[in-house]
Amino acid sequence: MYRVKPASDATPDLKEPPYRPEMTSQGLRPAHEVVAVDEYGQPRSGFIAGERALTLFLDDREIVTLMTLGTHPEMLTLGYLLNQRLVPCLESVDSVKVDWDQDRVQVATFERITDLDEKLRHRTVTTGCGQGTVFGRIGDQVEKIRVPRVPVKQSSIYDLLAQIGQHNEVYRRAGAVHGCALCSCPASMDPRIHLFVEDVGRHNAADAISGYMWLNAIDGKDKWFYTTGRLTSEMVIKVAQMQIPILLSRSGVTFRGLELAQKIGVVLIARAKGRHFLVYNGADRIAFDAIPAELPLDKHERRTSSAAEG
Repeated sequence: MYRVKPASDATPDLKEPPYRPEMTSQGLRPAHEVVAVDEYGQPRSGFIAGERALTLFLDDREIVTLMTLGTHPEMLTLGYLLNQRLVPCLESVDSVKVDWDQDRVQVATFERITDLDEKLRHRTVTTGCGQGTVFGRIGDQVEKIRVPRVPVKQSSIYDLLAQIGQHNEVYRRAGAVHGCALCSCPASMDPRIHLFVEDVGRHNAADAISGYMWLNAIDGKDKWFYTTGRLTSEMVIKVAQMQIPILLSRSGVTFRGLELAQKIGVVLIARAKGRHFLVYNGADRIAFDAIPAELPLDKHERRTSSAAEG
């Protein structure tokens, strides 16, 4: 395929599709059928999640090996490079080529990245499963980002959670994966899930969504981001770079994640399941329009109440 590097001073034509590098399409099936033996000594067929090593090369230099389901390797690669700030923009990328025979993805840029050594010199080992390293001083840079203030309706949270439960296909079949979703909740309309990605690590799923947004020139300022995993500083960093103002999870939050969300302005909603959630940042933006009929007692209150009645 012959393509021309986009001119840096070219006037954008809104009728033209977003620039896309030359890319393969090498997504793998996410689950594999196997036979296990149960507690009665009987064989049982079932599914387990796939897991492949994908080594990323940028301009022929080995960067990292990602453990992934392999369902969206090209989007994962682009999202990883964007979120790690190893490439300046999509237009700088010439090609993304995945070769599963060698378990590698080759990314070529039009002009070789000149400050790659400096970026790779600073590494932070993280809590993230499936990733584990952040390059450069991304945290310091991201703290300067400010996401837009947007209102959040309690009823929209419930509606979105109800829809999310219909999308975690790999988890229902095989378990052992995390899921992330790019969503929007327009006023007076049902929530929309633009993309749901499952992977062995929540950061891989988040990077794949970032790559999808990058490839399709999607603005994150009116979007929500859902994840099944913990709301760590890394997850806040990723949504901040996507300019997404609302981060929602069924899991918990870390203190560093909360600190970053407060600085950047991300609405942080955790422990979201069924009719329950906890807003750790941005409660002033929540319109409580669907408050449950009865305030439930917490475990301590139930124990105290039972003891008093006894």
